[in-house]
Parts: sequence; structure tokens; C-alpha cells
Amino acid sequence: MRSIKNYLIAGLLVWAPLVITVWVIWALVSTLESILPESLSARALFGVDVPGLRFLIVLAVLLATGAFAANYLGQTILDRWESLMGRIPLIRSIYNSVKQVGDTLLGPNGQAFRQAVLVQYPRQGLWTIAFITGTPGGEVAEHLHEDYISVYVPTTPNPTSGFFLMVPRSDIIALNMSVDAALKYIVSMGVVAPAPLPPQESH
Repeated sequence: MRSIKNYLIAGLLVWAPLVITVWVIWALVSTLESILPESLSARALFGVDVPGLRFLIVLAVLLATGAFAANYLGQTILDRWESLMGRIPLIRSIYNSVKQVGDTLLGPNGQAFRQAVLVQYPRQGLWTIAFITGTPGGEVAEHLHEDYISVYVPTTPNPTSGFFLMVPRSDIIALNMSVDAALKYIVSMGVVAPAPLPPQESH
């Protein structure tokens, strides 16, 4: 019985990563394909099903949009478009908020989620991994008289939900591990520990 159990566990360790990877990719492809209407599906265009066609169309549109936005003419048109969206009540609040978050998270100069840190949460003496998202600003910063850092504390094993905290910089311990390694550590509930850093050579 022990051998059967070991074989089952070994088989699970082989298949589980593959199945989960395929499921995540399939979910991503399905989500992107759902953006396009059925009129652009392979069956509507060619009379036969071509898996992934709408996904390729979405990727092509994204690449073309990025190339267009990278030149002067495209940037000028986008600036006018954003100016127009900023004049429409209700829509401007949603559009500007989503754009600001996107620019912060995905922009090349953004600092959000670029560094993993240690913070004490939910109380002193208990430590968890968090990600720096920026610094407090506006009215909030006026009430914080010390040097504070904004961090996101993800939950385990689902890091897409979590808590937003403003922590004194002096209470944060910066980590040298990459964001990917920190996410693996969180998702695995501490099972997959980051590899130790190589020893530094003394000069």
C-alpha cells in the first residue's frame, strides 16, 4: 500500500504542474478571445473552427496599437482621445482611474511591484512578504508625519487578493529576492523557499 501511495504522489507531482499550466494558458486565451465578437470567429469567417484564431487577432491588435502609440502621430491622437475622455462626466473618473493604475503597474518607469519586502503583519512579531507599490500622497501624506511606504500584502495561496498598508520605512526590511521568487514562496505557503544568494566575494 505504501508503494501505491508513493506512486500516486509521484504521478500527481508530474501531472499537476502540467495540468495547471495548461489550464492557466487556456483561461488566458479564452478571456482574450471573449473580447472579440462571434462575427470574427473562425467559423463565421471560414466556416470551420480554428482554435486560437481570435487570440491571435487580439495579439495582433495589441501589437499594432503599441506600434501606433510609439510614434509621434499616434501619441498625438491618443493625447486628444484622452482629453476627450476626460471631459465626459462619470466616464472620466473611471477612465482616468484605470489608466493611472495601468500606467503605475505596467509603465516602464513605475516602481509598483518591483521589490519584495518583509513587514510585520497582522501584529508585531509576525512577519510576511509584501510588495512596494509606492508612497502615500495627497491628503493621506499630510497626516503621516514620518517616512511611510505603501505596500501590498498578498494572501496565500491566492495572491490576487490581499491588503493595502502604509508602513513606516524604518519597519520595512528590503529583500534581495526577485518578485517571481517571492510570489512562488507566497503561493506555495512557504514550501518553495527562494534559493540562497551566492556568497559575496571579499575584496
